Amino acid sequence: MKWREVEAGSGPNPPNRGHGLSLKRQLLLWLLLPQLVLLLVGGALSYRIALSYAEKGIDQSLTQSVLSLARQVKPVGSGLLIDFPRAAQDIIEQDPKDRVSYMVSSPPGSFLLGNGKLPGPPASANPVTGEPLLYNVTVDGKPMRVALLDVNYGEAGSPQRLRVQVAKSLAVQKRITAELVADMLLPLLLLGAALGVLVYGGVSRGLSPLTRLQAQLGVRREHSLAALSPIEMTQAPQEVHALAGAVNQLLAAVRRSLGQEKRFLNDAAHQLRTPLAGLISQTELALAESDPHALQERLAKVLAGAQRSAHLVHQLLSLARNEADIRLQTIDAAALAREVAREWTPRALAAGVDLGYEGESSLQVEGEKLLLREALGNLLDNALLYAGTGSVVTLRVARSGHQAVIEVEDNGPGLSPANLQHAFERFWRASELPGGCGLGLAIVAEIAHRHGGSATALAVQPQGLRIRLSLPLAG
Repeated sequence: MKWREVEAGSGPNPPNRGHGLSLKRQLLLWLLLPQLVLLLVGGALSYRIALSYAEKGIDQSLTQSVLSLARQVKPVGSGLLIDFPRAAQDIIEQDPKDRVSYMVSSPPGSFLLGNGKLPGPPASANPVTGEPLLYNVTVDGKPMRVALLDVNYGEAGSPQRLRVQVAKSLAVQKRITAELVADMLLPLLLLGAALGVLVYGGVSRGLSPLTRLQAQLGVRREHSLAALSPIEMTQAPQEVHALAGAVNQLLAAVRRSLGQEKRFLNDAAHQLRTPLAGLISQTELALAESDPHALQERLAKVLAGAQRSAHLVHQLLSLARNEADIRLQTIDAAALAREVAREWTPRALAAGVDLGYEGESSLQVEGEKLLLREALGNLLDNALLYAGTGSVVTLRVARSGHQAVIEVEDNGPGLSPANLQHAFERFWRASELPGGCGLGLAIVAEIAHRHGGSATALAVQPQGLRIRLSLPLAG
């Protein structure tokens, strides 16, 4: 055997164990709490607006009253004529709850008529003659609003000033404000209650698909493939459809894993039954054998059966491992192929097979190194086993478009056109030569599939077999 190498072109976060509020309660909290805040703010604003309008109404009424009262005071020479009938005074003071008081003084502060208890303006106030001044006072412990008007009278050589004050209790202001606030808040409260009912109904209706999803998942308690069937969500919001889709993907992965496990157990039970039965029978015959030469033959058969069983177990475990999810990374397929070929050189020498490498010096693919090494090892093992002594086996790596092509070609007996289509079937064997179990090429096809590629068996003229792996190039 000679070595041939022809290169073309030189910190996890801890889990949250608290249950917290349910989604429904959180939605209701975040939807109804702002409504409550807005209702309270609206009530405060309503009270302030009603109070402002009541103040404006009282100020307007007091201004008119003080102007009217001032017109009833007529200067006569250097004196005053106050034309204020008793009937008018009774009208002003007829409502004890809405008490109106007045006082006329001249000069300002010197009582002439009315209620002498009305205080003057605050010290900071500066009344302007002819313009009403409004301010708040407290009389007998009750708050009142006062309108003050200073009027000049008398002769030019002897000017005089008259002060007219009209005060009104603020009880009416509070009553008007309370009535306005009640008239505004009652519709707001009714509207808030109706909106709360609508929000509760909308949240309950919106979360009903989640309830149905929970019910569908709740009945799938059996660990069987039937319990892992996809969830049907025909009428649900887009977010719930997305959640159901993610759950269906998870169920599909679990279903696939259970199916692989079941298939592995069935394959193992089916394939190990015969060699184990043969081992038991050969061991029983060896125990009963007295001839040393015959005993040696029996033990050789036991060893061959044990080796075949070990090889079968290894192949089954490889097949089960290859069916799991893999993580792809960029690797040099050409360098890996040369490395595997060198590792198999001693066995090729022992079998009398000419093993060589041809192809690219470097070719990057997306793959899992251990699995690709397993696939190449199975291809070389299959070729060395069935090609026969004196044959030539070539491991080749080449580029074809956007794919990397890895081939193992031999000039052995090959396969007939009818048998080529069965090459990658599990436990199918075209030869009765000892050492095989019919899983090598099946493992190769599974590895190619897991890498997003394919495996193909081709006949070589005039004779021989070529197994081709097509894998996507990196990038």
